[in-house]
Amino acid sequence: MIPLSIPNISGNEWKYVKDCLDTGWISSVGEYVNRFEQALTEFTGARYAVATMNGTAALHISLQLAGVRPGDLVIVPNITFVASCNAITYAGATPLLVDIDPRTWQMDLDLLEEFLEANTEIHEDDQRIRPVLKINGRQIGALLPVHVLGNMVDMDRLMQIASRFHLPIVEDSTEALGSYFKDKHAGRYGLFGTFSFNGNKIISTGGGGMIVTDDEALAKQAKHLTTTAKVDPFEYRHDAIGYNYRLVNILAAVGVAQVEQLPGFLARKKIIDMEYRDGLEKPGYVRFQKIGVGVEHNCWLHTLQTDRQEALISHLLQNGIQCRPFWVPMNQLPMFAGGIYVSENDTSSQVYRSCISIPSSTNLTEDQVAEVIRVIQVFFQ
Repeated sequence: MIPLSIPNISGNEWKYVKDCLDTGWISSVGEYVNRFEQALTEFTGARYAVATMNGTAALHISLQLAGVRPGDLVIVPNITFVASCNAITYAGATPLLVDIDPRTWQMDLDLLEEFLEANTEIHEDDQRIRPVLKINGRQIGALLPVHVLGNMVDMDRLMQIASRFHLPIVEDSTEALGSYFKDKHAGRYGLFGTFSFNGNKIISTGGGGMIVTDDEALAKQAKHLTTTAKVDPFEYRHDAIGYNYRLVNILAAVGVAQVEQLPGFLARKKIIDMEYRDGLEKPGYVRFQKIGVGVEHNCWLHTLQTDRQEALISHLLQNGIQCRPFWVPMNQLPMFAGGIYVSENDTSSQVYRSCISIPSSTNLTEDQVAEVIRVIQVFFQ
């Protein structure tokens, strides 16, 4: 079977992992953690990076340090991987779901701005200024844009909305390593940006995440909280409720080797994207995600749109091609079904019912890409 998206282990991974094993530095302390963090700052342009055990942990800590309080609402798009909303609940808050643009599949900023204008008023207390819902006084603690599939929302406009309504931004950039908006890397616009190195991402450590920020004090706090808030190098003294969220050295070693290959991985992704669009979208068989103006897309997970979703999924699987439907919209999951969902046409459901992710690994061969295209073309012919 042609796999959907698997790691490309073709660099110095074995060498660096062996170094960890040979030296005994396999846990949460070691040079590769520092090297991995430094590599991400250099690649993204962020001043500071803090490695975490996964992207969800990175989101949780970032939301907490952005000032999200228990009882708050946090704005997030209705189409996202569930980790975005899970992290919001870990912070004691509730997702406020906003429908998506039907072409880019990013948060619909018209809906967002209209909702905030009509339904909130600014409230100021001794510690912060936030919008509150007129109907019940609940505060909105943060804005969590998700760069779905590595595409990006119009960050200029989003920043204007955030500034106008006094909302800190935590960017869920977990799918967007290598994506840029107007030459600025994803994750660099908000107070924090977060990344994931799960097995299906462009680079993988098996599991792992990263927080990036330009704020030195917040970076230090993030590192402190992700290492159990320990304040003494000898005694077990802790000054806050901390989390055992640190990435271990042996996985960071894999990450260092993966970052070394990242430019080549991104180049390969873009070639695959071009071939899929030429072979499938141009003839009119399917539609692909529209890339926003000013966005340089990392082409993470190639996802097509068709009115014949179920039949095409069955056809692909029968022909040895792994595929997946899109994420179930968050408002359709039982944990979040009772919350606020800002929508006019429920575009999320339409996208969910029509999208299929197809093979996207950076080590796909030309023959495999051609086979995926051929099988889909046969289905429509």
